[in-house]
Amino acid sequence: MSENRTTVELQVNGESSTVSFPTHHTLLEVLRERLGLTGTKHGCELGECGACTVLIDGQPMFSCLLLAADLEGRQIETIEGLQEGNHLHPLQASFADLGAAQCGYCTPGILMVAKALLENSSAPSREEIQQALSGNLCRCTGYHKIVEAVEWTAARSLDPEAEPAPQSVRGADPQSEGF
Repeated sequence: MSENRTTVELQVNGESSTVSFPTHHTLLEVLRERLGLTGTKHGCELGECGACTVLIDGQPMFSCLLLAADLEGRQIETIEGLQEGNHLHPLQASFADLGAAQCGYCTPGILMVAKALLENSSAPSREEIQQALSGNLCRCTGYHKIVEAVEWTAARSLDPEAEPAPQSVRGADPQSEGF
């Protein structure tokens, strides 16, 4: 029994790639197995964890739920496309500077959602950031540093000299927190 295959031209991270794969393969499978873009992670494969989030035409989507064959002509951006040459994207820099990533498995999906948010809103509120990130699960952090890193990136986009809140860098003062 032969496998049904398709060949499409995908626009991934600004580059065109002609890719052949079984028609039932998801974008997640094609990105990782055919294009070698392993930054997008396998998670639940049910669209519940967000580890596989990529941007399709600028909108965050779960790549585990999308058939790759349906995406010809669409602009696909993965975590590998976030870095600009040898320079980290401001979100990546903020995450690194504030320790917002722990094991890093969920981080690519979170960064892609945050990028889409900041492209649509230069100064999102904390609630808007939390809402945008609500589809991405992280088992290693309490999300606090992640939200702070997105807030700091937004602040720096408006004022490059903006500094993170002192507690973001050094932690909260136990005396002021009532410990």
